[in-house]
Amino acid sequence: MNLLISIYLSLVLVLTVGALFLHLLPRLGKPGKELSDTLCYAPAIDLVLAYFMLMPLVVGLISAGWSGMGIALVAEFTTLWAWIIFHELLHYNRWKQAKIARTMSRLVGGWRNHLAIWITILAVPCFWTVRFAQIIAYPPLTWLVKLPKYQTRDWINVSRQKFEGLVGYDLIWCLYCDWMTGVWSLGTEMLRNVESFWCPIRFYDGKKCENCQLDFPDIENGWVAPEGTMDDVVQLLKQKYSDRNNSWFGHPDRAKDVDQL
Repeated sequence: MNLLISIYLSLVLVLTVGALFLHLLPRLGKPGKELSDTLCYAPAIDLVLAYFMLMPLVVGLISAGWSGMGIALVAEFTTLWAWIIFHELLHYNRWKQAKIARTMSRLVGGWRNHLAIWITILAVPCFWTVRFAQIIAYPPLTWLVKLPKYQTRDWINVSRQKFEGLVGYDLIWCLYCDWMTGVWSLGTEMLRNVESFWCPIRFYDGKKCENCQLDFPDIENGWVAPEGTMDDVVQLLKQKYSDRNNSWFGHPDRAKDVDQL
C-alpha cells in the first residue's frame, strides 16, 4: 500500500478511536466521569488537544516529510467532518431547533459564514505558540523575578459541551472558542506582569494607549506619562515593587494587600 495512503488511513483510525474514547469515558461510572472531567482542564486538556491537532502532524512529518504532514492535515479534517456528521445524526431530533451556524448564515450569508469559520483555523498555530510560551517562557520568570504564578486550569479548560443544544458543527466550534479564549486571556494576564514590571511607560500614541488599556489597565492606573523622566520610572518601580509583590498593579494580590492595611 502506498505510504501516504497508509499514513492517512492509520491517522483517521487513531483519531476516530480517540474521539470515541472521549465519548465513552463519562459512561464508565464514577471513575470514568472523574477522568473525563480532569481531561477538560489544563494540563490534561493540552495533551488531549495535542493528540488531535499536533500528534498527526508530527507523525506525518516524520514518516513522509512535508507530504506526510499534508496528508495528516487531510486526515484531521476527514475525522473532524466524520465526527460532525455522526454527532448531528446522533442528535437528529434537534435538527430543527435553534442553531448558531444556521442563524449566522441567514444573517451574513451561508458561504460567507462557513468560509469565515474555517478561516479561523489559520489562528491555531498562533494559539499553540502562546500556549507553549506560557509553559516554557513564563515559569522561569516566576522564579527569577518573582512574577505571580497562576492556576492554569482556572483559565484553560473547556465546558461548553455541557451547554444544552450545542450539537455537531456548533459544538466543535464553540469548544474551539472555549479553548482559545482561555489561552489568550492567560497570555494577556502574564503579559500584564511583564509590561508593568519592565516597561511601565505610557505610549506617546494616545490612540494606542486608549486601545490597549482594556488589556493593560496599568496604562491608565500607574504607568509613567510619556513626557516623564527616567527618575519617574525608577520611583514608580520602587513604589510598586519594594514589597516584593511583583504582580501588575491591578492584580488581585495587590487588592488583598490594600485590604489588610
